[in-house]
Amino acid sequence: MLLLLSMLILCTPPPQSTGTEVKAYAQKTVTNACTLVICTPVENGLPGRDGRDGREGPRGEKGDPGLPGPIGRMGMPGRVGPVGPRGDNGSAGEPGLKGDSGPPGPPGLPGGPGPAGKEGPPGLQGNIGPQGRPGPKGEAGPKGEMGPPGLQGSAGTRGLTGPRGERGAPGEPGAPGNAGEAGPAGAIGPQGPPGARGLPGPKGDRGAPGDRGAKGESGLPDIAALRQQVEALQGQVHRLQGALAQYRKVELFPHGRGIGEKIFKTGGLERSFQDAQRVCAQAGGTLPSPRSAAENEALRQLVTAENKPAFLSITDSQTEGKFTYPSGEPLVYSNWAPGEPNNNGGNEDCVEIFTNGKWNDRSCGESLLVICEF
Repeated sequence: MLLLLSMLILCTPPPQSTGTEVKAYAQKTVTNACTLVICTPVENGLPGRDGRDGREGPRGEKGDPGLPGPIGRMGMPGRVGPVGPRGDNGSAGEPGLKGDSGPPGPPGLPGGPGPAGKEGPPGLQGNIGPQGRPGPKGEAGPKGEMGPPGLQGSAGTRGLTGPRGERGAPGEPGAPGNAGEAGPAGAIGPQGPPGARGLPGPKGDRGAPGDRGAKGESGLPDIAALRQQVEALQGQVHRLQGALAQYRKVELFPHGRGIGEKIFKTGGLERSFQDAQRVCAQAGGTLPSPRSAAENEALRQLVTAENKPAFLSITDSQTEGKFTYPSGEPLVYSNWAPGEPNNNGGNEDCVEIFTNGKWNDRSCGESLLVICEF
């Protein structure tokens, strides 16, 4: 009887238990009861009733949750699940340290030459650089070939009438006439007046030299011939006086070069084009007008000695782009620098000569070296 009561007490679930907990508890209780029954047999007892006809007792209150049991052993790994969708890219990590450079590879084979590129357009002409220092004087080059004859110059003004020339020498005596027939000799009459001078006859044969006559008295010189000689001398003196005055003015310029009948002189002055014209006119000259390579070379030596560019008399003030001498005559010689004249700035109507002998169009208002031509 005590055994059955013990089994009932063991089989009663704790109060406030869930269905799952009750079931587990009942299984545990039955097992314990069976263990008690088996381990503690009743000696000489009768088998009891199964208790099926008893009433079900009241349901107890839900008990407090029990303590968590110990963690069980890890089970076998399950099957690999399907591959999930690809996740988003993570943020870029910081760059790693630079690795050591590897050994250089073997040199590659030389490539074939590429095709030639297209020729580019020519560049714009640069501005004229500053005047360089004069270089050392070079050796005289070989004499160049004679250039083509220049254009015929314009006719100069008619000069003054020269003095009358001297009287020419008398002509040769004429041939003797034919001898007349011999007649009785008449008396010699008085000498008649001299007749008019006849036309010179043909030159006769040279006769035998006659006897030398006595020395006659000296006659008076021809007054007309003397007057002509005096007038000629006076003209020469006048011309020499003018030339002397000219050379006195030229001597005011210390440096000069002569070429042919021209003299180029400079005093180292620097003036504008109009002022340079006045300076040369006061000295009896003009600004230089080189008409040949030799004259241009003489001017080059002067500007090289002064190391300054100088004005020429040439301008295109009458017609833009058409350079002429002051008389309006077109140029018979020129020595332009490459790309010149270009009328840079639209106001270059005058011409300068550099120390290398090349020409360039220049503004007339600039102050350049003054060289005069005489």
